[in-house]
Amino acid sequence: MRTVRRAGAICVGLALALTAAACNTESTGDDAPAAQQQKQLTIGLANQQESVTFPAAISEGAKKKAAELGVKLVTLDSQGDQAKQASQVQDLIAQKVDGIILVPLSPGPAQALVDQADAAGIAVGTTHGYVGADRKPEDPYSKLKFIVTEDEVGSGATAGEMAVKAVPNGGKVAVITGAAGFQENTTRVSEFTEALETKGGFTVVATQPGNWTKQDGQAACQNILAANQDVALFYAISDDMAVGCGAAIKAANSTAKVIGIGGAQVGIDAIKDGTMYGTVCYKPFDEGGQAVQQMYDALTGKLTGAPKTNFYETPGVTKDNVDSCVPQW
Repeated sequence: MRTVRRAGAICVGLALALTAAACNTESTGDDAPAAQQQKQLTIGLANQQESVTFPAAISEGAKKKAAELGVKLVTLDSQGDQAKQASQVQDLIAQKVDGIILVPLSPGPAQALVDQADAAGIAVGTTHGYVGADRKPEDPYSKLKFIVTEDEVGSGATAGEMAVKAVPNGGKVAVITGAAGFQENTTRVSEFTEALETKGGFTVVATQPGNWTKQDGQAACQNILAANQDVALFYAISDDMAVGCGAAIKAANSTAKVIGIGGAQVGIDAIKDGTMYGTVCYKPFDEGGQAVQQMYDALTGKLTGAPKTNFYETPGVTKDNVDSCVPQW
């Protein structure tokens, strides 16, 4: 709001001088932008499920960066419920926050949430996921300000490169996916299998869901080993499932190698003790911080133009370079 200050001054002197208007002064409002800049920004973080270590680390990184920037951060946990996430985003819109960082549970429903926020004049960015069904990373939804995420497809390719080195003579391979409906079941697998096909000599004999948990990952690998005792390599698309798979391999006296995704503490520990061959290092704490920084830049005019997908580095990790990946979840 434009502010006007009036200052009166009593001029002592000749009567002619009393007629001078210069004795009264009025501000031009030049201090208004400074007042606006002092307004604390409020950003909402609509998260996936903070009982899961990865989204929880995103939240912690976001909180740290918000504190550094002097931003108020409102964190909400959908607990993996799409309807609840929708309701929480609507609550943030009603609160008239300045921006919303969405950790989408599903790309299709997320687009509707972005549309609602955009219609209310609220900036939206996403982290750890995309908006819009079947959208490619290089083509972000136009109503977003930014995307900060892992290169899921590239990570699958990195896992494939490690698989070729782990089993240079080829052999049978089994894939353990997450819960049904998750995009990662495709994005983390497509380039992995392509790397095997390019090398030649590999056959994917089974694909089963491990539902993102150690227990279900172990059960899936047990089932596969019962039918295919000579599997040479398991690719589990999360470290939790990969660790469970390692337990199944040990119980079956198999020599199969295991590759995971994530760089989680359990995965790094498993690489060190030989349970896993390798993983791909993800950094959710840094990711949350980057998302808050991007939103801050968008709200303060430093980030403009069409939205872009921002990937951070996700290197492959084996026993040879395991200390290079400091677990963030």
